[in-house]
Amino acid sequence: MAEKQAGLQRSSDLWFRILDSDLFYSFTRNPIVVASAIVTLLFFIGAGFAPWLAPHNPFDASSLDLMEASTPPAWLEDGMSKFLLGTDDQGRDILSTIMFGSRVSLIVGFSAVLFSVVVGVSAGLLAGYLGGWLDTVIMRMADVQLAIPAILIALMINGVVAIMLPQHLQHKMAIYVLILAIGISDWPRYARVTRGSALVERSKEYVAAAQVIGVHPLLIILRHVLPNIMGPVLVMATIGLALAIITEATLSFLGVGVPPTTPSLGTLIRVGNNYLFSGEWWITLFPCVALVLLVLAVNLMGDWLRDALNPKLR
Repeated sequence: MAEKQAGLQRSSDLWFRILDSDLFYSFTRNPIVVASAIVTLLFFIGAGFAPWLAPHNPFDASSLDLMEASTPPAWLEDGMSKFLLGTDDQGRDILSTIMFGSRVSLIVGFSAVLFSVVVGVSAGLLAGYLGGWLDTVIMRMADVQLAIPAILIALMINGVVAIMLPQHLQHKMAIYVLILAIGISDWPRYARVTRGSALVERSKEYVAAAQVIGVHPLLIILRHVLPNIMGPVLVMATIGLALAIITEATLSFLGVGVPPTTPSLGTLIRVGNNYLFSGEWWITLFPCVALVLLVLAVNLMGDWLRDALNPKLR
């Protein structure tokens, strides 16, 4: 009983510290950031609970009716109330496909950013703390990759890996290949920022004290240097999520991302683009609007977080 009360007390103290922090105060005083957070939260809820919240299941072929294909939005003359944003060429509800498509885009974006952060932060820490020839090799690799547009690197990696896979595994592994391609194309940004922060932290007294008492360099990196450089990395990861979602949508729009049978925002826009000039504008317009809103909201959150974590702007 005492342990339970102690746990509740710690939880209440944590919530009090969060609500009383400068970060939360800055958040509540910025209406644009609050609106962005609400939009982002709605996308996450809609994507995460799409199987339960979506009006229709676009994967259930038995529920589709080709007679309802290309139905306009509900507020137009030929619209139907059960299809708020209309249907596509296969009779799938646009709102439902956007919810399921956002799910795929967010999963790919989060996984790619996580991969980039792990690779980039690890490389940057080793380059900044150890220095020497390792620093030179890692940074020259990053410089070479930064000279090439990220989308071209992602296209190249996606194509090479897809060719190496057997034919029967290409569709099954398409999402994993896409995550790998986007993740590898973006790691140099995190490596350069991490290296610069690690060079600053390496020269501080607490690192010198740890070296004097004989702490292993790996433990110094993980216990002391890493926690003190996560602020800039967190900001970059927030903005990087929006970039990863755009890259996924671009690759899927070009037909080299997720399989056509997997609804992502990019594939929905690509499919709808074929019917844009036939008057069925809603098939591509609403996925485009959803992509813009999601990326804009995440970018605004990242910009606010960058300013809120900068002590010079407080």
